[in-house]
Amino acid sequence: MILKRPSLSRRAVLRGAGATLALPLLEIMETRSLAKGTSPVRPPVRAGFFYIPNGVVQRAWHPVDEGENFTLSPSLQPLAPVQEHISLFTKLDRVKVAGTDGHAQAGACWLSSAAPDQLSPAGYPLKKTIDQIMAEEAGKHTAFRSLELSCNPYEDNRESVYFDNISWYGHGHVARSLRDPQTVFNRLFAVKEHQEHGSVLDLVMGDAKSLDRGLGMTDRGKLDEYMESIRTVERQIERVTKRQSEIDKLRIAPPSKPWQAMSRDEFIQVMGDLMILAFRTDLTRVCSIMSSPERWGSPLTVHGLFDKPVDHHGMTHGQGHDHVRTKLEALDHFHVQQFSTLVAKMAQVKEGEGTLLDNSMFLLGSGISDGSLHVYTDLPTIVAGHGGGAIAANRHIKSAQGTPIANLWLSMAQIMGVEASSIGDSTGALRMT
Repeated sequence: MILKRPSLSRRAVLRGAGATLALPLLEIMETRSLAKGTSPVRPPVRAGFFYIPNGVVQRAWHPVDEGENFTLSPSLQPLAPVQEHISLFTKLDRVKVAGTDGHAQAGACWLSSAAPDQLSPAGYPLKKTIDQIMAEEAGKHTAFRSLELSCNPYEDNRESVYFDNISWYGHGHVARSLRDPQTVFNRLFAVKEHQEHGSVLDLVMGDAKSLDRGLGMTDRGKLDEYMESIRTVERQIERVTKRQSEIDKLRIAPPSKPWQAMSRDEFIQVMGDLMILAFRTDLTRVCSIMSSPERWGSPLTVHGLFDKPVDHHGMTHGQGHDHVRTKLEALDHFHVQQFSTLVAKMAQVKEGEGTLLDNSMFLLGSGISDGSLHVYTDLPTIVAGHGGGAIAANRHIKSAQGTPIANLWLSMAQIMGVEASSIGDSTGALRMT
């Protein structure tokens, strides 16, 4: 059976086998009372990317109509409770570069800012990814420039780095994803640990300054770079510490269940809860979540959906059989359900005169449209949220044939405050209103 989204009341508790918070307490970033004559603080815009591997079953994905208040297709039915906040984009493409693995390229290069002919030494069109381009700007104001999460259930990674990460600082420099919720929790909210690290940094800075007098020009340059990296960590600690009182108000409980023991929906939801917490406390404004690794042949257990573990990648190559295609459609439905649940949680969080979702762009997508054909045309793409008023929702936008998905990346980057006129093979910003 398909897992259904639990109903959410005003007094619901977000609990994903880990991070726990009561919705009525989530008022941290609501517009503060300011001195008379001043304007209210406008909440920042956040960007989240929710990756699903191996594409989707095309016949069950696409709606029969376009425009406002479109009819949801079978795979998109879980979006019904949040459809007013959803924009569905179709006919957005990427160019597949021959000679490299189709699935590795699908995942690692999905968010890449590279044009098809800008190849990395490994042969992939891979440069800095759009989330990291956004993070360069948004990270000027937050403790962490970005947060990379993975719901990879395997302890023994059998694939290369290209299958298990979608965020890159540049080709050859991966923003490696975290898959242990406890590690993520400690990174974000262990303020006492951050402060202890701060005292160690004070000693390091003192030692570094004492060395400076006896160094030559080259070594002094290296030391300056090292000290600047320490200052970056100091600023991070300072920003986390300043939010200590706000974090305390959330009464956050650390994850209580090992990630290895979580069901698929528990794992995805706890990672999503951590993303929401990080957004709410303004510890970061950019986050990516991989629901599963790309390709991956190891059996995947999806409790409540299949009686036994399934090979998602292998199944995509059996779509010619009705019974296999039906299972894949159920898995697509499951992924959309998990996304919809997180969207509903974001819509419940009040912020200023609106909600966290109003001030976010939360995107579900895949770097490959059909896992059996290995094609990158008409990529599944859903954007939830209103981007601080920059995005109109409850629409199905069908682009002209051959429109690059980089047009969407450009629009989203501009909404995040990035000054750019082109990204990758973009031909112009995609209209969002």
